[in-house]
Amino acid sequence: MSEEYESLNFLEQIVEEDLKTGGYEGKLRFRFPPEPNGYLHIGHVKAICINFGLGERYNAPVNLRFDDTNPAKEEQEFVDGIKRDISWLGFEWDKECYASDYFQQLYDWAVELIKDGKAYVDSQTSEEIAEQKGTPTSPGTNSPYRDRSVEENLALFEGMKNGDFEEGAHILRAKIDMTAPNMLLRDPAMYRILKKTHHRTGDDWCIYPMYDWTHGESDYIEQVSHSLCSLEFKPHRDLYEWFVDEVYTSTDLKPKQREFARLNMSYTVTSKRKLAKLIENGVVTGWDDPRMPTISGLRRRGYTPTALRKFVDTAGVAKRDNVIDVSLLEFCIREDLNKTSPRVMAVLNPIKVVITNYPEGEEEWLEAENNPEDESAGSRKIPFSREIYIEKEDFREEANRKFFRLKLGGEVRLKNAYIIKAESVVKDENGEITEIHCTYDEDSRSGSGTEASLRKVKGTLHWVSIKHAIPAEVRLYDRLFLDEAPDSHKDKEYIEFLNPDSLEVITAQVEPSLANLNPGDRVQFQRKGYFNVDLDSSKNKLVFNRTVGLRDNWAKKK
Repeated sequence: MSEEYESLNFLEQIVEEDLKTGGYEGKLRFRFPPEPNGYLHIGHVKAICINFGLGERYNAPVNLRFDDTNPAKEEQEFVDGIKRDISWLGFEWDKECYASDYFQQLYDWAVELIKDGKAYVDSQTSEEIAEQKGTPTSPGTNSPYRDRSVEENLALFEGMKNGDFEEGAHILRAKIDMTAPNMLLRDPAMYRILKKTHHRTGDDWCIYPMYDWTHGESDYIEQVSHSLCSLEFKPHRDLYEWFVDEVYTSTDLKPKQREFARLNMSYTVTSKRKLAKLIENGVVTGWDDPRMPTISGLRRRGYTPTALRKFVDTAGVAKRDNVIDVSLLEFCIREDLNKTSPRVMAVLNPIKVVITNYPEGEEEWLEAENNPEDESAGSRKIPFSREIYIEKEDFREEANRKFFRLKLGGEVRLKNAYIIKAESVVKDENGEITEIHCTYDEDSRSGSGTEASLRKVKGTLHWVSIKHAIPAEVRLYDRLFLDEAPDSHKDKEYIEFLNPDSLEVITAQVEPSLANLNPGDRVQFQRKGYFNVDLDSSKNKLVFNRTVGLRDNWAKKK
């Protein structure tokens, strides 16, 4: 076995074996089959990367197929959002397909199964059917309607299609084996009556195919070679193959289902139903709220396609379910943004500093490097004047020797500027400090080459000139949940573990170069973290989202 072969993940090994032995040469085709009943989340990124990644590796087409068989929950909005997310991740699909395109073919095949005595219309209630299914350790029992004649089944099924019956009156079931060890083979449902308007087919249909009947047959119609699913579909494989075998002809390629572990991440939930509940309850503002694990939420928060794809790649493709710590995702975005984000200065909790020996009314423009990780990023000019803002927590009247920021009688360097020394403070009637009065060493300007400019002081602070500062709304986002596995508790609802500090909105003061940023632009606020310009931002009001801090503060908490 070659070194290259050993480095392949198990799905790639399956494809390699099939290319050698199964007649798949030139016939590889993959698919990503979302249901358009919500927005894609971080778990879907793995499935997208696996399927489209295999397409890229083997130069094979990948279909984007919407499994739109439940009009009660599906909307065009979700279709558009899914397409936007996949494109943003950097992938291109070959064919855009819809299960609804195959409704007539699926119906025709179902009729053939009825004629062959392999499907029947059941008129029991859902409760009766569930009870009759048996348990994993005891066999099921046959429906009293299992032996209806072909003629009666055909007439009832046509009546279902024509809208002659109310919802729940009948279903179409495959006739397989009510004693099968795999309970999914115990006469599974194929069609149900659902009198809802479909977002694509309108009111053409009032019966809709079930997922298990639709999925494999759609793969077969599209001649998908490898149908790759997450592990919860492993028990469905027997049924997938049974359905495909019923329509398969030897001149076609038979799709092969294989399963991989889904991506589970700590400190989050990925159930669409649970995410929708957060929106309904007003916990978050929508599917693209920057605290949501949706691709649209991560994009709005400032995450990059590179970081998400790196995260999935690092997490790997496994055969067993596991939980990936969210800190890995945060590491990946820090690593990416560290290389690409310009460094700028923003003061989030400002306090006024007056440099008493700096000439009143004077200003100067200092040179500042944009990104020390990227030589091509160049530099910019930042204004300096007598009055500046620094962070309130960067000053103490009295401090021990381990406090290397500004204190009375102590010195610090202002980034790209001068060394200053705190001389006195001004307080209000409540004893709160409102101003810090400092002096500066006029020969100590950074980069000037003077002896004073080379003088070492322990602390370096970011700052903003008050005269030139621009106010900006800054949204400090944090993890949405306090618990590592919020939906794993039997006695508590996941919503009980919400982080009350997942969002803090403040007004910051930022350097003037930020006035020209556009929504989606990303920067590093020096010493604070990575931020991006939110969609709500405008020329009259800058709005920033915190993507991630410079370091993992949660590790310390744990």
